[in-house]
Amino acid sequence: MIQLVVGMPPTSNFAGRDIVSVRDLSRSEIDHILDMAEAMEPLAKIGSDMLHGKIMATLFYEPSTRTKLSFESAMTRLGGTALGFAETKGTSVEKGENLADTVRVVENYADVLVVRHPLEGAARMAAEFSRVPVINAGSGAEEHPTQALLDLYTIKKELGAIDGISIGLIGDLRYGRTVHSLAYALAKYKVRLVLISPEILRMRKEVLEEVSKKIDVEETTSLQQHLKELDVIYMTRVQKERFGDLAEYEKVKGSYRLTSDELARAKKSSIVMHPLPRVDEIDSSVDSTSHAKYFPQVGNGVVLRMGLLGLVFGAI
Repeated sequence: MIQLVVGMPPTSNFAGRDIVSVRDLSRSEIDHILDMAEAMEPLAKIGSDMLHGKIMATLFYEPSTRTKLSFESAMTRLGGTALGFAETKGTSVEKGENLADTVRVVENYADVLVVRHPLEGAARMAAEFSRVPVINAGSGAEEHPTQALLDLYTIKKELGAIDGISIGLIGDLRYGRTVHSLAYALAKYKVRLVLISPEILRMRKEVLEEVSKKIDVEETTSLQQHLKELDVIYMTRVQKERFGDLAEYEKVKGSYRLTSDELARAKKSSIVMHPLPRVDEIDSSVDSTSHAKYFPQVGNGVVLRMGLLGLVFGAI
């Protein structure tokens, strides 16, 4: 085990633990994960053999670029090996094998499973059947905990702290699993949350009810009205693939479009984030501004997942 002395010692043991929801983590545990991500920054450049001999399997039933590649990059930079599938074509899923059986098969090949699935509750079910740790890489429109953790790390890295900020979550708050996890995580800090969306894409009721009990939350449809007061402008795309009725999608697509001209009214210190991929909600003119942090955000996903893997394997 590698000893990394960063801040206060963890309040619980992460070794062998499933990471299914940020709701399962305390603030002190989240802070410890963020500290470990920071400690991984130099190792991301020089590499490590911390997880030599360990194998990670990615079971991705949905398309992914950033999440899958960053997990694989994190595992490789720590000296481990990654294997798995990026689509169900060519696997036994095509023959009718269910998730539980796939998990019970693949756990024989790997020491940790990273699962992305279109159905809500899939990651938790996988954890119930698996003898090795399971990390949720996105379950339907429910949650995406590691994205929320890397978002928190980005905010802390760019603004210096999470407490005291005002953050706007903008766009698809109904189907966006990223913003569900992020809202749950932010509720563990002292922040003000502004939820900006079309009426039919408002934050899910169960998320809103839980979060609003802990922090100040405001719902609105207007981004322009709140732009100048936000420290974090968190844009999301309207997820066409989650709509059962495409006519409903057509009504709300392109609801919000952030341009460099609009950002002139924002705080000079504010940052623009996005879980990506973007469609047209952030104009390319924003890319060259000092506000744009969505590509550094991607890089932060590697060190965050390095830290998390190190903890789950008990290597740090």
